[in-house]
Amino acid sequence: MSKALPFKGACVAIVTPFDETGINFTELGRIIDDQIANGTDAICITGTTGEAATMNDAEHRAAIKFAVEHVAGRVPVIAGTGSNDTAYAVELSRYAQTVGVNAVLLVTPYYNKCTQKGLVAHYTKIADAIDIPAIMYNVPGRTGVDIKPETYAKLSKHPRIVAAKEANGDLTSVLRTRKLCGDDLAIYSGNDDQIIPILALGGKGVISVLSNVAPRDTHLICQNYFDGNVDEAARLQIDYCDLIDALFCEVNPIPVKVAMRLLGWNVGQLRMPLCEPDAAHVEQIKAALKAHGLL
Repeated sequence: MSKALPFKGACVAIVTPFDETGINFTELGRIIDDQIANGTDAICITGTTGEAATMNDAEHRAAIKFAVEHVAGRVPVIAGTGSNDTAYAVELSRYAQTVGVNAVLLVTPYYNKCTQKGLVAHYTKIADAIDIPAIMYNVPGRTGVDIKPETYAKLSKHPRIVAAKEANGDLTSVLRTRKLCGDDLAIYSGNDDQIIPILALGGKGVISVLSNVAPRDTHLICQNYFDGNVDEAARLQIDYCDLIDALFCEVNPIPVKVAMRLLGWNVGQLRMPLCEPDAAHVEQIKAALKAHGLL
């Protein structure tokens, strides 16, 4: 029997607007409202795209609390609460639960890394400490750790570990994970260029960077697929290839914050060590936005 999921469809991995005092909550609220108005199925706050890695603890907590309060139940809210320190991930996940998030997103431990056995212990410890769904986040290109299908199979038996955001780019690994886990573990695409392939393997949606600039069509890629309009879903996926490429022409979230600025959002500066992109990449982002009638 499949577990209840926090969302199905397109969840925006939302950017965090900053100003000279910290988080620009006024602008964050405007962005959230625009996302919901344009069909986004869920909001993921304080993820990679939200630059959580450079937030201090107070900012991280404040962003999560604000998102829950501002969304006010209109769509689910998922909070990035992962860490390479298991104890801190437990603490932050518990906090997110107290303020009302619908699920937590837990990146694999980075830098200190761990073994597959360590991953089982890490995720079990966090899931045991909360009463809301947990989504594992596998992005080995950033963390140096890859969750293997056999490890997913072990963790999928936990009642609160309901899904994985899979961004290892390996569709064969997704295939094997689906074979081993069945309905015990849902898969969300973590790569905007693999939404349709992962949906075709039984995936339940995407946690998306593209949704920041094209929320309605990212939602429609998923919705059309779920409704059986596979050709239209595939057409949209293929059509957005150039914009997806542009949004990843440098490390995320550098391009998407530039894109948001170009679209008129007051998202402020990137936090160091992230820096402004090369001029040629800015032109690539502009051209892709114009090609889709967004600019």
